Amino acid sequence: MKKILQELINGKISVETAEKMLKTMQIAELEDFAKLDAARDLRTGFPEAIFAEGKDDQELVKIIKDCANRGRVLVTRLGEDRYLKIKEEINNLLKKGFQVEYNNKARILLIKDGEIEKRGKIGIITAGTSDVPVAEEARIVAEEAGCDVLVSYDVGVAGIHRLFSQIRRMIEKDVKAIIVVAGMEGALPSVVAGLVDVPVIGVPTSVGYGVGTGGFAALNAMLQSCAPGIAVVNIDNGFGAAVFAATIVKQL
Repeated sequence: MKKILQELINGKISVETAEKMLKTMQIAELEDFAKLDAARDLRTGFPEAIFAEGKDDQELVKIIKDCANRGRVLVTRLGEDRYLKIKEEINNLLKKGFQVEYNNKARILLIKDGEIEKRGKIGIITAGTSDVPVAEEARIVAEEAGCDVLVSYDVGVAGIHRLFSQIRRMIEKDVKAIIVVAGMEGALPSVVAGLVDVPVIGVPTSVGYGVGTGGFAALNAMLQSCAPGIAVVNIDNGFGAAVFAATIVKQL
């Protein structure tokens, strides 16, 4: 976009040509299987992420290549077995200076060309260790959105005495929002929201059994919370929670 505007200012292209170029640059078409939203970061403040599930390996590699030609790439829900299958092919496609980082717990592939300047802090808390994969997804996405992240895992209501020092630490560090990830009965976001004066984003996880199978008990509990100041995202949606938290931080 900057290049187009500079050419317009320098008189190298007309207003009409610049308008056409800006319109066409917003969508990048890849054969007949993908239409990439290249201008999403300009509209919303966060670029389009690549959701790996449902795409075959070659489609995924082509999408990653196209996105990498324009900058950083974030691929979500990419299992380790799949990553190892396409790892060499991806590395061969990348320009010099790019770094490849894969987080097995979060199932996230990050291709980056440097560090992002951080602005604002958020906290991420989990009820149990089994909730950590969703929390790690949130952590990586929040850092990519330009946030410093403080984490504290396995501090749920089954041993609530573990929680209070971690809440104190986050408040002292001036976090502007706290993501709380919990499965089973999903009580932790309500507890946290009753202790802090910043927004709390509840993330129900599919960790549970019996009536808690699939995370619906945790989801309903969070939606039914009597503690004010809670927003709730979908089950296992660490990505959505992180983008929402980062959006809050950027407004301050």
